[in-house]
Amino acid sequence: MAEVTEREVLAALRQIRDPARGGDVVSLGMISGVVVRDGNVGFAIEVEPERGPRLEPLRKAAEAAVEALPGVVSVTAVLTAEAHPRPGAAPRPQAPQPAAARGGLVPGVKAIVAVASGKGGVGKSTVAANLALALHANGLAVGVLDADIYGPSMPRMLGISGRPSSADGKILRPMQNYGLKCMSIGFLVPEDTAMIWRGPMVMSALQQMLRDVDWGELDIMIVDMPPGTGDAQLTMAQQVALAGAVIVSTPQDIALIDARRGLSMFNKVNVPVLGIIENMSYFLCPHCGERSEIFSHGGARREAERLGTEFLGEVPLDLAIRETSDGGQPVTVSQPDSAHALLFRQIAARLWQKLTGAETPVRAPPRIVVE
Repeated sequence: MAEVTEREVLAALRQIRDPARGGDVVSLGMISGVVVRDGNVGFAIEVEPERGPRLEPLRKAAEAAVEALPGVVSVTAVLTAEAHPRPGAAPRPQAPQPAAARGGLVPGVKAIVAVASGKGGVGKSTVAANLALALHANGLAVGVLDADIYGPSMPRMLGISGRPSSADGKILRPMQNYGLKCMSIGFLVPEDTAMIWRGPMVMSALQQMLRDVDWGELDIMIVDMPPGTGDAQLTMAQQVALAGAVIVSTPQDIALIDARRGLSMFNKVNVPVLGIIENMSYFLCPHCGERSEIFSHGGARREAERLGTEFLGEVPLDLAIRETSDGGQPVTVSQPDSAHALLFRQIAARLWQKLTGAETPVRAPPRIVVE
């Protein structure tokens, strides 16, 4: 069967008419960011912000029209509420809101915590995955949202494959493994597909992965943020009631400069920074036991003291942590008796204490069989 083309996708979308404007969504210039790869189709529908909440039926109809095409395997459409100001009108500034005033989007979740970094390559996703598993090992109901639209890594790290199902065609069931609930754009598009999306499309995708997923009742949701301080970070900070953020950095000065920017961003949008974790803090040779501080050491601790936030702990550069995460069996669940797993559980216990004031004992880990 021949693969569907972008031209065929646009032709199908011409059947969909905007109920308020009368024309079809293609002729009206509402379709953007069309991506077609191996039968998987993604696109955005640009609408005015005030009409966004009323146009979910239009989004569903657009998805259905494309899904009916021969050769289509999956369809992902997002509404992007992109403002179109009148000519000459000044843009209306949006002031940051305190966390308590933001929309919840996920009513069954008691606390949402962002795990962020100022730059890529610091092992943020590895820390986020192990931190989520450590919170679960400490007895909490935990969900994970992979907010990195351009480089989703949670499906691989948590050993989850396949596509989420839906009972009613509207609300998705999150994928699950190791007792965690997880949602990622990586479940909806092939792993090697490049997501060529603009900022508003990313923002809408994040909102839908929060709002249109049956997360159920969770004690805490860990959000694996993309690196940097861009649209995804601002979307989460301004539209979700974040309980706080954890900054991940490596010890060297260049990484700390970027971590400082991330911390500053959360402060500006009134999201409390719960602390800093120093990843790849040191290296212990598995053969001789000699300790080497490859990326310097202690920089994150000193930075936390300088910025008046808590230093949550240091995670070593260790082959076991890297291999287990790449293999979809993070060290916290595959080697629960290890020193690394205990470290993550201690950090998780301190994080939960900061959120609730309640201590969670770090007991003997539960036995989970990894097949």
